[in-house]
Amino acid sequence: MDRLIYVAMTGAKHATQRQATIANNLANAATPGFKQQLDVSRAVQAVGGAGYQTRAFTVDQTAGSDFSAGALETTGRNLDVAVTTPGFIAVQTGNGEAYTRNGSLQVDANGVLRTINGNPVLGDGGPITIPDNNIITIGADGTITAAPIQTPSQSNQVARIKLVNPDERQLDRGSDGLFRPRDGQPAQADATVQLTSGALESSNVNSVDSLVSMINYQRNYDLQIQMLQSADQNARAASQIMQLS
Repeated sequence: MDRLIYVAMTGAKHATQRQATIANNLANAATPGFKQQLDVSRAVQAVGGAGYQTRAFTVDQTAGSDFSAGALETTGRNLDVAVTTPGFIAVQTGNGEAYTRNGSLQVDANGVLRTINGNPVLGDGGPITIPDNNIITIGADGTITAAPIQTPSQSNQVARIKLVNPDERQLDRGSDGLFRPRDGQPAQADATVQLTSGALESSNVNSVDSLVSMINYQRNYDLQIQMLQSADQNARAASQIMQLS
């Protein structure tokens, strides 16, 4: 009887965890460059203690992220960029270098180029600073050109955004939604990574599929609870039989 309880109990727990993952994906369906998280679970034999090794339970195993590209949405804003090839924009965080595909950029009061979440965008020599009173243009290779408003014909290259293309299998997603190298070593700049200006990459979350998955996991959770209730009823019936005996 307890074998049924093991499976049903852990199955219900991980159905709930999967719903939480799907809910997070849905919450970021409108976040530019967001990559949906994938979860899987597997059966594991319970070990330890006396007796036969007949007990099993399920454990959650993070499969990683879906790195497929989202659709391009034209914004016309000169500080919006979309990564059109495999790769990422490098940013600076309190825990070192990290990577994102959210190209909604902005310039703060000190002229530092930042992501919409406030992380400084990295260039060849560190965080990028934009001069005041300049018209900014971002090229396909990440080159940032500044032209004075008074004399727009006199443009100068001020920096180049660090674009990287690390092995996606070696990246870990942080709680802030950014990706970091598993070994802690910053990736080298990759000239093959390309941008398009005046556009953003949308999230690759399919809201309809996610809602259907949410319903399926809710039904799965209900099924596991019914199995627990059945186990309880069977245990009560067996106890009554034993008392009659």
